[in-house]
Amino acid sequence: MAFTFEMSTSVTILNSKIATGDDCVSIGTSNLWIENVACGPGHGISIGSLGKEQEEVGVQNVTAKTVTFTGTQNGVRIKSWGRPSTGFARNILFQHAVMVDVKNPIVIDQNYSPDEKHCPGQSGVQISDIMYQDIHGTSATEVAVKFDCSSKYPCNKITLEDVKLTYKNQAAEASCSHAGGTAEGTVQPTSCL
Repeated sequence: MAFTFEMSTSVTILNSKIATGDDCVSIGTSNLWIENVACGPGHGISIGSLGKEQEEVGVQNVTAKTVTFTGTQNGVRIKSWGRPSTGFARNILFQHAVMVDVKNPIVIDQNYSPDEKHCPGQSGVQISDIMYQDIHGTSATEVAVKFDCSSKYPCNKITLEDVKLTYKNQAAEASCSHAGGTAEGTVQPTSCL
């Protein structure tokens, strides 16, 4: 990983180019500001992984703006383990992002399990008030927006505003499971919220 932030507060990352084999920025803290960052190769900017421990502080008040992802595994991602947890992710803003051939440009994954072993249940991490604004570019896969949320604690108050992602010069797709929110302005792929 390039940058990992946990148990800290009021951190700023500015004007950086990050190339790595893991997350460009991994976030497990609050009050974080990321601006003018280029990521690639790597796994994108990730909130989490959250929920690895049952008792866990949450992540809130995070802004990532004016960011570019080139050939990355993910663009902007929120990930949590599929197990009970007191954690949360809220008040997150992803703004002015450019995706260039990114496999998963926008993703919430509440069934994260890096060792491929089945987690014992649904994620207890509560995800809310997430804004994706002015995000455009190309997806390397057909599904450019994927919200795979917990059935026990569905994601809510997700907003997609002025999002345009394409796949092979055609409209990409969106996939939602247990996610609620709104779409504003022009949103492609068509919102599934």
